[in-house]
Amino acid sequence: MDLDKAIETLKSCQIIPEEDVKHLCNKAKEILMEEQNVHHVPIPATVVGDIHGQFYDLLELFDVGGQVPSVNYVFMGDFVDRGYYSVETFLMLLGLKVRYPKRVTLIRGNHESRQITQ
Repeated sequence: MDLDKAIETLKSCQIIPEEDVKHLCNKAKEILMEEQNVHHVPIPATVVGDIHGQFYDLLELFDVGGQVPSVNYVFMGDFVDRGYYSVETFLMLLGLKVRYPKRVTLIRGNHESRQITQ
């Protein structure tokens, strides 16, 4: 899987092939399983609250706040739900986490729990 190509595809709000999604999820899982429960974030960092699947707002955030890896980001959960582009938003965040694991911190919110998303 060409991760940079996948991220570029995701930036255009297109879904990557299923095999790439599986690979991305597995790589992200490996990275997240290795992280400590208390994660040390390099500063300065931009802290981002509830995105709720608002994909184009996420792209605007990067345009205004700076692109990864030039800027460290902490995403405080609630990546999905409500917006039309939850899958695209989550895959973009996973892609960036896998590509830049020390620059992107993902914290699960209540909308990433099974009770909310069922």
